[in-house]
Amino acid sequence: MTSATEFGRVAVLMGGRSAEREISLNSGETVLTALLQKGIDAHKVDVDIDVAEQLRAGDYDRAFVMLHGRGGEDGQIQGLLQSMSIPFTGSDVTGAVLSMNKMISKQSWIQQGLPTAKFERVSMASNIDEIVQRLGLPMIIKPVNEGSSIGMSKVNSADELLAAIELAAQFDTEIMAEHWITGAEYTVAVLGQTALPMIRLKTPHEFYDFEAKYQANTTEYLCPCGLSEQDEQYCQQLALMAFNGLRMKGWGRVDLMQDQDGEFYLLEANSVPGMTDHSLVPMAAKQFGLSFEDLVWQILQTSIEVAR
Repeated sequence: MTSATEFGRVAVLMGGRSAEREISLNSGETVLTALLQKGIDAHKVDVDIDVAEQLRAGDYDRAFVMLHGRGGEDGQIQGLLQSMSIPFTGSDVTGAVLSMNKMISKQSWIQQGLPTAKFERVSMASNIDEIVQRLGLPMIIKPVNEGSSIGMSKVNSADELLAAIELAAQFDTEIMAEHWITGAEYTVAVLGQTALPMIRLKTPHEFYDFEAKYQANTTEYLCPCGLSEQDEQYCQQLALMAFNGLRMKGWGRVDLMQDQDGEFYLLEANSVPGMTDHSLVPMAAKQFGLSFEDLVWQILQTSIEVAR
């Protein structure tokens, strides 16, 4: 068992410059508080362009990465930390890149024979009729490299498609269209090589969008999720295969859906999920019997295991 002193000085990296900055700050502050309560010598680092200088000046022994979106989940900070020989929580550069880019994730899963909905790259120059013919309606348009459902929209008719692509283009140069799955949405948190209890996400919104995630009080989180034990075990195994297939490490979250025929499809993976006291990973950990403080400790512990 690692003692608090063995972790040394820990930099909790938060903030950054992505569209998810405020969420990252909330997650980071909550993690920082939990680490301090555990007696760990943890310090806040609000990441900016001088982050390398901040890390050098702080003489940190390891980093707890709590950066969401670009700069945090796309391999940038991971590459910097690796070049500075600072152990850190979560996936390395490869796992971060593969999980951040939704198209690469899905292509990787398809190559491994894992189930995911049909999709294709789109742009303002795409032929609308051909996209509709190939993917059917409704469909969902997503910026490929954004999290928290930012820039996503459901398209119910061909007339809505260009506006949806235009919205996504405000957030990313890479945009994808994906076949719409009607059914229940679930998430599986992964800690080490353990899939935690599943959570079902229920919202009156058309999908689990930014508002449903962070602002609405109408979103329901069911844990236990209501699936049979057999289905839940299948999904947990599927999530672990998806997680390992993207070469993710330490911890993360895999989202999936069940269609009206009962089939499960992988949606996307998150290498740095939210960690506020009402986020999904802590919720699953609580059902598993882990307090928030113990969860944060175990995530930090993976930075030692991964570094060895």
